[in-house]
Amino acid sequence: MIGVLPKSIEVDGTDEPIRTDFRDILVIFSAFNDEELSPQEKYMVCLTILYENFQNMNEDNYEEAYAKAIDFLTLGMEDKKNDTPKLMDWEQDEALVFSAINKVAGMEVRALEYVHWWTFMGYYTAIGESLFSEVVNIRAKRQNGKKLEVNEMEFYKKNKDMVDLKIRYTKEEIKEREELKRMLGI
Repeated sequence: MIGVLPKSIEVDGTDEPIRTDFRDILVIFSAFNDEELSPQEKYMVCLTILYENFQNMNEDNYEEAYAKAIDFLTLGMEDKKNDTPKLMDWEQDEALVFSAINKVAGMEVRALEYVHWWTFMGYYTAIGESLFSEVVNIRAKRQNGKKLEVNEMEFYKKNKDMVDLKIRYTKEEIKEREELKRMLGI
């Protein structure tokens, strides 16, 4: 139904209640970005957090539940191509994102007891000119090999740590890098 924010997802003919607050969804995204978790663990974190009664769900329904969870998380707009360059990171860009969302919402959304994920994403997609949009624009240009305008290049040089997306390493990769540095005397 148009204009209704879903609070459940139908799985195997049963309406399963879900957690819809944006904070819960951001925890799921954090798990998706966690290099220490296997794909199976990420899958289970998503199902466990999203579905309120997951512990009672039939295992045969997990695949359907996951597909419908992704549909809910992406507002039905999942990009089937996984080759799209990443332009933002919810954790790294947290301060920028919330500043921009708060401007759109006209309030501090984190202070609210509850904000439905789709409402939160409505604010997110309405972000206009902001520091966050400037950072994302520069990332997009750099990833696509496009030349930055003079003011963008100056901004990038001054704010490289903010603009460049951090590479996340697993504990094993960090250990290997440290060992290599030790061997090289760096």
